[in-house]
Amino acid sequence: MSTRTHPVHPVLIALPVALWVVSLFCDLLYLAGAEAAIWSPLALYTLVGGFVVALAAAVPRLKEFGLAHVPVNLVVVSLYALNLWLRLGDAPNTGGAIALSMIGVSILAVSSWLVGAGVRVQGVGE
Repeated sequence: MSTRTHPVHPVLIALPVALWVVSLFCDLLYLAGAEAAIWSPLALYTLVGGFVVALAAAVPRLKEFGLAHVPVNLVVVSLYALNLWLRLGDAPNTGGAIALSMIGVSILAVSSWLVGAGVRVQGVGE
C-alpha cells in the first residue's frame, strides 16, 4: 500500500512508537508524584492512540510476515492490548500496567534495531 510513490507504513509507524514512549514518560511522572489528574489520563490517551495507529500501520505490512521485526511487533501490540485492558479496569496506573509499558518500549527498541539492520545491511524496503 502506498500513496503514489511513498510507502505508507514508514510514515505511520513513527506515531505509535512516539505515543508509547510519551505514555511511559507520563507513567514515570505519575510514579514520581506528579499530579495524577493530568499524567494518568494522558498516559492512557497516548497508549490508546499508539495502539490504534499501530494497528493501522500494520495493515500495509501484513503480507510480509516473514520480516524479523513483524513477530516482535506482534508481541508489542499484544502487550499494549493487555496494558490497555488493565488500565481500563478499576486501577488505571497499577504497577503491572506500568511494567508492561516499560517492557513494551524496551521491545520496541529491539524491533527498531531489527528494522534498521534490515534496511541498512540487507536492503529491505529499498
